Amino acid sequence: MRALIVTNLYPTPERPRLGRFVFDQVEAIRSQGAEVEVFSFGLGAREYLPAARRLRALLRERSFDVVHAHYGLCGWVASLAGARPLVVTFHGTDVRHRLVGPGSRALLRRIDLIAGASRSTFGSEGGRPGLPLDRGPSAVLPCGVDLGRFRPLPRAEARSELGLDPGGRYLLFPANPERPVKRHDRASEVARLAGAELLVTREVEPERMPLWINAAAAVLVTSDSEGFGLAALEALACGVPLLSTPVGVAPLVAGSVPGCLVTPFEATSWARAAEAHLDSGDPRVDGGPAPELFSAERMGERVLAAYRGLLEAPATA
Repeated sequence: MRALIVTNLYPTPERPRLGRFVFDQVEAIRSQGAEVEVFSFGLGAREYLPAARRLRALLRERSFDVVHAHYGLCGWVASLAGARPLVVTFHGTDVRHRLVGPGSRALLRRIDLIAGASRSTFGSEGGRPGLPLDRGPSAVLPCGVDLGRFRPLPRAEARSELGLDPGGRYLLFPANPERPVKRHDRASEVARLAGAELLVTREVEPERMPLWINAAAAVLVTSDSEGFGLAALEALACGVPLLSTPVGVAPLVAGSVPGCLVTPFEATSWARAAEAHLDSGDPRVDGGPAPELFSAERMGERVLAAYRGLLEAPATA
């Protein structure tokens, strides 16, 4: 199996966290014997057409069994370059963004396999529509959690490594506060009401992200929408309580986990739930089977199975 991954979200030395979930999926596929090449390009509207021209030249030189693009606009790059068969994984923002969303939906009939990062990608969320199910073959292909990195660590050890107060009251907002859909304002309100300091991760090195999760009394996912919501699984893999809006995969993986809260946002009730964890020293939850079921390794197996199913399907006119 020779696969080409097309994306403009992939780690760089300057931005090691950028697209780390795509990187983890690529490594999982490689570990299972697939030959994978990555075609990555820069961020920004001016990058797309030059990338399509470079990709077209690459596809003339080398052949691949499947081309897999991550995000809708990257799917357009692959499609304009003539990539076939073409798989595109939509990750949420590319579906529900008021400008990019219509362009993503216009791409669907040019794709051989339409993939969503979670089932929620195919439904409405945050008042905005998801992907329609009547435009062609579809699949759910999440990028899983790396269980080699995300695991429980002693809270005191994590805080010491990060230089945090060992007795501090910390909650974690594991997203970029500059992205409106993530609703940093909500997380800030919860922390204020609970008398806690809100830790925020931006360009944290991926290898150190588990330290930040384990250092916190709870992880806050306050988003209006999530394509998948890997932060929920990362928290559960570390055994750290999760407070999340019912977006992405959170209702499925954490909705019934004691100590976790998955409910529409309401600052006062969320603050009470956070206070209970802040007051209990080193609160932990049993994340159950979800982290293993959604591990990067298992999701890599799922992606390879989707590739094989696509290649084995009868050709259509």
